[in-house]
Amino acid sequence: MQKLPIGIQVFEDIRIENYLYIDKTKQILNLIENGKCYFLSRPRRFGKSLTISTLEAMFKGKAELFKGLYAEEWVKEQAKHPNPVIKLDMSGLGNYETIEELKNALIDYLGEIIDDYNLNIQLQENAGRIFIKIIKELYKKIGKVVLLIDEYDKPITDNINDLDTANKIRKFFRKFYGVLKNSSTIDNLRFVFITGVSKFSKAGVFSCLNNLNDISMDDKYGDIVGYTQQELEDNFSDWIEITAQKKSMNKQELLDKIKAYYDGFSFNGITKVYNPFSVLNFFDKKYFYNYWYTSATPSFLAKYLKKHDVKKPDLYRNKEVDIHFADVREIETASVESFLYQTGYLTIKEKDDCLITLDYPNEEVSSSMAGLYLENMYNIEEYATLGNRIWKSLKVGNIENVVELFNQALKPIPYDDYSENKEKNVKDKEAERGEYWYRSLFMMLLNATGLTAYPEPHDFQGRSDVVIQFDNHIIIIEFKFAKTSADVEKMKKQGEEQVAKYAETYTNSNKKIITAVFVADDEQRQVIL
Repeated sequence: MQKLPIGIQVFEDIRIENYLYIDKTKQILNLIENGKCYFLSRPRRFGKSLTISTLEAMFKGKAELFKGLYAEEWVKEQAKHPNPVIKLDMSGLGNYETIEELKNALIDYLGEIIDDYNLNIQLQENAGRIFIKIIKELYKKIGKVVLLIDEYDKPITDNINDLDTANKIRKFFRKFYGVLKNSSTIDNLRFVFITGVSKFSKAGVFSCLNNLNDISMDDKYGDIVGYTQQELEDNFSDWIEITAQKKSMNKQELLDKIKAYYDGFSFNGITKVYNPFSVLNFFDKKYFYNYWYTSATPSFLAKYLKKHDVKKPDLYRNKEVDIHFADVREIETASVESFLYQTGYLTIKEKDDCLITLDYPNEEVSSSMAGLYLENMYNIEEYATLGNRIWKSLKVGNIENVVELFNQALKPIPYDDYSENKEKNVKDKEAERGEYWYRSLFMMLLNATGLTAYPEPHDFQGRSDVVIQFDNHIIIIEFKFAKTSADVEKMKKQGEEQVAKYAETYTNSNKKIITAVFVADDEQRQVIL
């Protein structure tokens, strides 16, 4: 079996050291043969850097690396007249504390390119002038230049919680990249490919560079990074067999669970792909875990969500947005859903003309987001333990214990979060806002453990709050909100009448039906059964 390329983003290393490579050269060759200047936005750890590295090897004509791949013959021909390649990885600029340190790091980076090609260019000028001179000198010395820029926006997005610094960096890079607007410079280039996480700084940085073909949501390139279902099954067949044996599952059971946990990312509303980082780590370690999410900086995301006063993850389930929702001019005007989509926490569930529906892509992301909120927004440190204990109690139908555990979760939540359960987009009466808050918290506890429950499923009787199905029984829970303790009994009676109607939908299921009404006593800050 080929080795798993965990953390390896250099195409040459993967091919020489016999690591597993999913052949994406057909899609890449389609780019080369049908255009010149491209921009691709994708979340981190999705294969952007490997795509850049593959392009570099193709244009340099490293034919020995492409044996057996789709682009083998094209690269053989390219080897007869290779192009000079400028590759800039903006995530590799290192640590810097000031704009001046960032500028100096970039100039040092350009100096390495000058040395590699033995160019006669001095480093006394600003980075933009050095950059354009490198392009012109390479063109004169060798021929048309290939420009590959990876993670162009990382210095900006790293400072998204500090807009003053982000704006200074954006202003600097607008001038740096702006040298490419010169038509004579463009004539010196054969191919341009730029990647980043965000498009919301694209308009600011590339305001003068309007000839980029943005393929981020293009139907033709939905699978240019990430693994499709077919690619997973074809390329990981040995790993699937071994893992299925290890986990005492049949092949289809394992594939179904892998799909639920790691598939579901879509950038065009049509093609679904797996996150490569999670898939590779799963087959290596052979247990389900939130690999992609924990490889990032959850504290960074938590700070962003707190800053934007986003306190409930299910606000972004089935979120409908305009097709241009991600195309905003600057960071400070980017909507929360735009940020979450471009960083990979939301994905395109459906696309219908000009309307897009966003949702969490899979169990890894939905459970991670729920856990993030519980720990960072509501101070529930033992949420995973509580959630699993709640689920075990639900599984045996012990509703009394469920309520007791839920009330344990409520204890550490700051008072302000109780008094603030007035979600901005829930504009109904106070009781409905309060009910929504308690129900949302309950769902987060279940989702954070990777367990599946269904909030507010529709039927002909109306909408039940939570329905959880097991092999032998179905649990239907109705949430009610009592502003004072004196209102608890009245709200309980209303809930019992409603949940009895909802239960009628499942009378032909041949399963035991358990109904419960959870009355949130806001005065005592606890749930009453």
